Amino acid sequence: MKTLALLPLLLFATGAAWAVDDAIVLRCRALPDAASRLACYEAMPVAGARPAPPAEQRFGIQRVEKKVDDEPQAIRSTVRGRLDGWRHGTQVTLANGQVWRVVDDDEAVLPDRADPPVRIERGALGAYYLQVEGNNSAARVVRVK
Repeated sequence: MKTLALLPLLLFATGAAWAVDDAIVLRCRALPDAASRLACYEAMPVAGARPAPPAEQRFGIQRVEKKVDDEPQAIRSTVRGRLDGWRHGTQVTLANGQVWRVVDDDEAVLPDRADPPVRIERGALGAYYLQVEGNNSAARVVRVK
C-alpha cells in the first residue's frame, strides 16, 4: 500500500516526468482500493511520450504482442559497405541503420559488391529472409538492432 503511494515520487525521481496537474494526483491518491489507484496512476499522461517509430523502423523487431497490420511485408535498402556473401553469424548493416544477423547454417558466396541493394522479406512463422538484388540466394536473418 505504501509502495503505491510512493509510485509517482519514485517515477519522478528516476527521471520519468509526468505531465499531470496536482488535481489528478490527488484524485488518484483518494481512491479507496489499490487496484483503482494503480489504474488511475497508469492512466496519467506522460510528458514527452515518444510517438511510435515508422513502420519500416519497427520491421523485424520481435515483440510479444500481436503483429501490427501497418508493418510492411518486406523492406528494401542497401548494405553499408561491401558484401561478398554470408555464413552463420554474419552481420549485415543496412543504410537505414538496421543490423541483421544470418542464422542459417548455409553459406553463400556472392560477387563482391559495394553497397548492394537488398530486400528483407517476412516469411512463414515469423522468419525473415535477406536477398541481395540480382541473386537467387536468400539467408534467414534476425534483427539485432
